[in-house]
Amino acid sequence: MTNWTRKDLLALYDLDAGEIQLILDTAQEFKKVSERRVKKVPALRGKTVVNFFVEPSTRTRASFELAEQRLSADIVNMSASTSSLSKGETLLDTAKNIEALQVDLIVMRHSAAGSHNFLAKHLRCGVINAGDGAHEHPTQALLDMFTIIQKKGRIKGLKVAIVGDILHSRVARSNIWGLLKLGAKVTVGGPATLVPKEFRNIGVRVCDNLKDTIEDADVVNLLRIQHERQREAYFPSITEYSNIFGLNRETVKYLKPDALVMHPGPINRGVEVEACVADGPQSVILEQVTNGLAVRMAVLYLVAGCLEK
Repeated sequence: MTNWTRKDLLALYDLDAGEIQLILDTAQEFKKVSERRVKKVPALRGKTVVNFFVEPSTRTRASFELAEQRLSADIVNMSASTSSLSKGETLLDTAKNIEALQVDLIVMRHSAAGSHNFLAKHLRCGVINAGDGAHEHPTQALLDMFTIIQKKGRIKGLKVAIVGDILHSRVARSNIWGLLKLGAKVTVGGPATLVPKEFRNIGVRVCDNLKDTIEDADVVNLLRIQHERQREAYFPSITEYSNIFGLNRETVKYLKPDALVMHPGPINRGVEVEACVADGPQSVILEQVTNGLAVRMAVLYLVAGCLEK
């Protein structure tokens, strides 16, 4: 039986299969809590959690905040515009001042890759990565894997395709590490300019067309184009991308009848996926959102528990 021994959750790259499975198993127990009439438990009573979102977020921030409420934590929400970062203070000084208020956990999203690793080395409180640049988004990948297990019963041996802007996607990287460690076969596909060939070195299949990417997949995870992280044009136009790599009423015929369609959000309808697919019978997109709550409760519970040891 694997025990959780980390004061932080920074990246799935750092975790072994046992640690990932422990989070998923714990999330299963918390999903049962969310299905009860009274959805609150005292697991984090007396703990203070700061949600420090230097980069904007809707789904992830709301999911973490609701998870913290259901665990009975005390919550403080901060953003870059309302912190001393806007006055020129360094990230470390801001975080040190937050820690000096005797907080237990900092959940942070930041546009700089590696920012969480940097802070975790200098802080005694726990740090949870809610997304750092194009590096990792561990809780999103965990909720994706949790959803796959809920629908398929396993991950080992499944074929999972990730389609879109792989180059700039922290979701893709976290999913790749987590899926490979749990025994899935991973394929990535998209425009050649957005799919690094280096992924082949870790056992990922790389394709440059939609049909080859998804036709034998058990799960297809669609990613949006990360315009905010692109400094140059990687393909001629959005229309051309949608025509070649979009999942629509024509290209959905490439899917196996029992394949799952996933998306981390926000969805750009009519670009990477048409409404008829996003809202169709194979879509589990809203179930991902629901499962994110249980997964984040599990992460908060495990990290906070380690801090007490």
